[in-house]
Amino acid sequence: MNPSLLNVALVGAGGALGAMARYGVGGLVHRSAALAGFPFGTLAVNLAGCLLIGLGAGLADARQAFSPEARLFLFVGLLGGFTTFSSFGYETIALLRDHEFLRAGLNAGISVFAGLALVWLGYALTAGR
Repeated sequence: MNPSLLNVALVGAGGALGAMARYGVGGLVHRSAALAGFPFGTLAVNLAGCLLIGLGAGLADARQAFSPEARLFLFVGLLGGFTTFSSFGYETIALLRDHEFLRAGLNAGISVFAGLALVWLGYALTAGR
């Protein structure tokens, strides 16, 4: 199989599994949460994804635990399908670890504030509010 096609297949397979896991875990947590009206399911998925990518990245960096293909499947595919928030967290921590404090702050600030603003804008444009 063509290496590029293999990489796409690895990311796609991991992404499908991650999206199914997100749906399952998020729904389970949401149904179990005592307080209705708060997105506990999404919060749980985002936090779990951050822990998992931190654990995986630590193993990959300290012990070379994963091949490049496994990293694509696990980090880009599986965890990317589970939550892209984990990628955001990892990339921001990597910038901090590399003493790129301004870039880390910009990444966090722009992602959160511009992301929320764009959700609001998209909603306003389509819902007429």
